[in-house]
Amino acid sequence: MFELFKEYISQKTTLTEIEYAKIEAVCIYKKLRKRQYLLQEGDVWKYNAFITKGLVRFYSVDESGRENIVSFAKENWWTGDRASLLTGEPSKNNIDAIEDTELILITKTNFDRLCQEIPALNDMVNAIINKSFITSQNRIHAAISFTAEQKYLDFVQKYPDLSLRVPQAMIASYLGITPETLSRVRKETVKKH
Repeated sequence: MFELFKEYISQKTTLTEIEYAKIEAVCIYKKLRKRQYLLQEGDVWKYNAFITKGLVRFYSVDESGRENIVSFAKENWWTGDRASLLTGEPSKNNIDAIEDTELILITKTNFDRLCQEIPALNDMVNAIINKSFITSQNRIHAAISFTAEQKYLDFVQKYPDLSLRVPQAMIASYLGITPETLSRVRKETVKKH
């Protein structure tokens, strides 16, 4: 599992074998079965989590019991509740596996220490956070300005593999539309192309 993480890091920055050994020494390996929770609402999130295999969703459940999916994360992506991690407050969200998933977890304390000791890792992390911020801004813009069809086409264009791996009801939740609307949009899209 660490070899996949090492390969990911090596594509983004250059570290020494000693630096990789420091990282590997603090890695916690976790496997989730499909539908198993990584985080449940009310728990405090304490890790930086990197997915080596599989797919998870990050979501909340409203008073009526409806799931509101904020994001998905797949191989070579990071996941977790950043707000809970940084504030130490209980999470308002859940993370569970859509597919059998394997992850590497690093506690916040260890991760912060690694970023201090390994400047190249810190630079990589800051670049990832900046990219994530831009992605979030674009997602908010799409949510408030796009039509249902534009939201779906944008999702399929940005994440073609996810559109095949994620159940349609979950895609609808992520897009903020009903499954019925998504079904209609998909049929209309097929007719146009």
